[in-house]
Amino acid sequence: MYSIIDAALSRARTMLSLLALILVAGVITYITIPKESSPDITIPIIYVSVGHQGISPTDAERLLVRPIEQELRSIEGVKEMTATAAEGHASVVLEFNVGVDLTKAMADVRDAVDLAKPKLPEDSDEPTVKEVTLASEQPVLSVVLFGTVPERTIVQIARELGDKLESYRQILEVDIAGDRDDIVEIIVDPLLMESYSLDQADIYNLIALNNRVVAAGFVDTGYGRFSVKVPSVFNSLKDVLELPIKVDGKQVVTFGDVATVRRAFRDPESFARLDGKSAVVLDIKKRAGENIIETVELVKAVMAGAQQQAEWPNNLLVKYTWDESKDVKIMLNDLQNNILSAIILVVIVIIAILGVRTALLVGISIPGSFLTGLLVLSVFGLTVNIVVLFSLIMAVGMLVDGAIVVTEFADRRMQEGEGRKAAYRDAAKRMAWPITASTATTLAAFAPLLFWPDVTGEFMKFLPLTLIATLAASLIMALLFVPVLGGLIGKPQYVSPQSQARMVALHNGDFSQATGLTKAYYHTLSIAIKHPFKILFSAILLAVAVGFTYSKAGLGAEFFPEVDPPFFNVKVRSHGDLSIQEKDVIMRDIELMMLNHDEFDTVYTRTGGDDQIGLISITPVDWQYRRSVKAIIEELKVHTDQYAGVEIEYKFPDAGPPVENDLVIELSARTPEQLNQAAKIVRNWADGNQALTNISDTASKDGIDWKVDIRRDDAARFSADATLVGNTVQFVTNGLKIGDYLPDDSSEEVDILVRYPSDKRDIGRFDQLRVKTPAGLVPITNFAQIVPDHKQDTIKRLDGKRVVNIMADMEEGYNLALELPKIEQALSELGLPSSVEFRIRGQNEEQENSSAFLQSAFLVALAVMALILITQFNSFYQAFLILSAVLFSTVGVFVGLLIFQRPFGIVMSGIGVIALAGIVVNNNIVLIDTYNQLIKRGLDKRDAILRTGVQRLRPVMLTTVTTILGLMPMVLEMNIDLINQKIEFGAPSTQWWSQLATAIAGGLAFATVLTLVLTPCLLMLGRDKKPDVLPSNDG
Repeated sequence: MYSIIDAALSRARTMLSLLALILVAGVITYITIPKESSPDITIPIIYVSVGHQGISPTDAERLLVRPIEQELRSIEGVKEMTATAAEGHASVVLEFNVGVDLTKAMADVRDAVDLAKPKLPEDSDEPTVKEVTLASEQPVLSVVLFGTVPERTIVQIARELGDKLESYRQILEVDIAGDRDDIVEIIVDPLLMESYSLDQADIYNLIALNNRVVAAGFVDTGYGRFSVKVPSVFNSLKDVLELPIKVDGKQVVTFGDVATVRRAFRDPESFARLDGKSAVVLDIKKRAGENIIETVELVKAVMAGAQQQAEWPNNLLVKYTWDESKDVKIMLNDLQNNILSAIILVVIVIIAILGVRTALLVGISIPGSFLTGLLVLSVFGLTVNIVVLFSLIMAVGMLVDGAIVVTEFADRRMQEGEGRKAAYRDAAKRMAWPITASTATTLAAFAPLLFWPDVTGEFMKFLPLTLIATLAASLIMALLFVPVLGGLIGKPQYVSPQSQARMVALHNGDFSQATGLTKAYYHTLSIAIKHPFKILFSAILLAVAVGFTYSKAGLGAEFFPEVDPPFFNVKVRSHGDLSIQEKDVIMRDIELMMLNHDEFDTVYTRTGGDDQIGLISITPVDWQYRRSVKAIIEELKVHTDQYAGVEIEYKFPDAGPPVENDLVIELSARTPEQLNQAAKIVRNWADGNQALTNISDTASKDGIDWKVDIRRDDAARFSADATLVGNTVQFVTNGLKIGDYLPDDSSEEVDILVRYPSDKRDIGRFDQLRVKTPAGLVPITNFAQIVPDHKQDTIKRLDGKRVVNIMADMEEGYNLALELPKIEQALSELGLPSSVEFRIRGQNEEQENSSAFLQSAFLVALAVMALILITQFNSFYQAFLILSAVLFSTVGVFVGLLIFQRPFGIVMSGIGVIALAGIVVNNNIVLIDTYNQLIKRGLDKRDAILRTGVQRLRPVMLTTVTTILGLMPMVLEMNIDLINQKIEFGAPSTQWWSQLATAIAGGLAFATVLTLVLTPCLLMLGRDKKPDVLPSNDG
């Protein structure tokens, strides 16, 4: 260590060049490194889905889900397998254990799905397998196209734009909302069909046999080899119309005589509107690791270029919504302002105490450490996001600690007459081991957080990574770069001869010369060390009192802090079977009320969905010009209560990793009947619980399906079967697919559907259907009837068995942690059958996992720190004494939360406690190291303790104050905009981190005050034998 310091000081030009290189490279890295709002999380989840037109949930479970589940069960590393069977499709979600090789897992899943394919129905869609990432699931921008333009024109333009945008590497995919699949629709008149003795099978065979690739082989004439072609694939709609279907003498009846053929869209299953106007929306999803700001600018540039084209319709308008780059820019600006504010506050304090030149030396370590940290993040392919930026704010006060200790010691030596180069050399060597030990203990506190499992750990891992990189860089700055610069420009702070004489007197143990804060501290300390047991007992009693007071305050705990969101959703549900048009009438009524609200910027409405009437996504105006989203929602609830028979749920994104609901009660049973009965009981209880809101469930809802009941014995007499009946019924429903067709203007094939005219497509027409049998055309009612049946909604499965979830959020004013014991007791008293099992999931599950990990991380951090301290001081007692500050810093966390009336955050406050464990021990390390040096010089215990306290008061207070001041803007939720010269309170970016900042600032302030008094008292209680310390240079 000492040789490295000597080498650095002897090669000052090399060190200055290296510092300049770090600063320049760091600035370039900050400009070019990808920036995003939330961390780009790789979630160990793989999603498998398969579609099947018209399949019921029950059949989807039996024919789609179970075969796929059977093959997927054998895959290793699966934490949980969740399956969903719904109308028209099925899906299976595999969540893997953290640390699994996802590349291998994807290959295993694809192999398993390939094995399951032969077991699926022949007309099922091709199964899709994809990996889920947080970044790829959330659009970074939505491009809205609207205006008085024909639907086909706007959809075609949207598709072309989507294809063009997906060709850029920054863009992962473009989802088009409001688009409908193309079809070729063949409308046949049942009366004309009957007059020509045609049935559905005739039409199906006619199309199927004349729209296929026919291989006719080759012919070798002796003069050459030629291929023989039989053109038979439809090239245009005219080919369909000209197909002959019946010949009667010389008269040929073509398809055009009995049918109308046209390009059309599938029947609407949803509607999309923006601010009340019909729209098509392109949701842009960026590729992981790409710069969100550059990606959005690229999309807008492409759109601007398209609008300049001559073929762009004049009345087609474009609007951008949910622009995440805007939020990122605001967040970056807010946090950058907080970083600058923290730096300014820290530098002001250093200038006031140590002078301008010393402040400059300390100040250079801040950008040096920051930019080195960013270089490390860039090397590992990471991005700048909200977690990284707060980590830098959190580091401001900590990374100057080492530089302060070195410059303060060198300043004292220069005032005693030593030259600046020698003073900084001695300071770096004298403080090398204490600073290294204190930095190592801080890193030891954060290092366990790198192994945080699950989604929360993936989200928060950027904090320990950033802090470890910047704090390690700060150690190099303090021991190498600061001494080099100090040796060149260092100058002692001017002090009067009287002050210099006083400092010498204090250094030599003449405490009668002390003044101000030093004098007050000396008198306090001299009294305290006379009664060490009383001080220790009082400190323990105070800790107990704080814990008791906080428990009685009823502030509770929460997973992540509440942050005012940039948008919220209004989900509308209802029981019963509603057509898409009926759903849209309800949605338009609710939408109208939202459109009249002056605090909303955009109102985006989607009608339709598997389990809902529709969804309204609302983006309020900027937070400075409105009330909080929670206050707005409370007002909306009053107005929307008038809609009887409709469930309206208000949801907004929580801070941190996505968790759908605060509370999920998962039920499972041996039979579906027991499961549904238990679900009704629990749902009734939940509806009556005033602590719960936004209640929903996945149980089967009351509704009607129509079932075609075939009497097989009667059908056999007519040589009819289920396929014939099914194909016939589709003529009066959504149409029978009889082939595919590839138009010139499309890159994908479209389905050819045949059905009756719209005025003859309803369930009442069933009795009029006729089918062709050997006995001629006979009514379908001769062997089948249509009867109402109980409707089965979406079916949920977990690890191969059916489950029902009851989901809810906590009502305003209720805390999940406080209500959970009551909920568990109430569920156990509901009298559910013994065959029914329930499990509490949702946010609570993530909360418990994170809490358990943070407790383990805290213990590991303490163990590693203890090992470092024992190595440094070669004393069990002194290591224990230093770690005692950790206990009192934890007490200080609750003091800070009590003062600001904030709940204990499982994640944020938990990280605060762990971070404090590494921070607060630094003051004790410096105190005890100085104490040991004085003992080695032969001072008695009491005199050594007093001198230690007085000599180290200034650096201890300085490092504590700088750390706390660096966090104060976040504690107060204050954003100081230096460019626009204004101060704002309550910005969402500050709400994110106020809880963590409060925990650290409160804990550090409380622990420092106790450390300055309690640590000397504990030293008095220690044995008189001199500690065997590591050699160090006292200069």
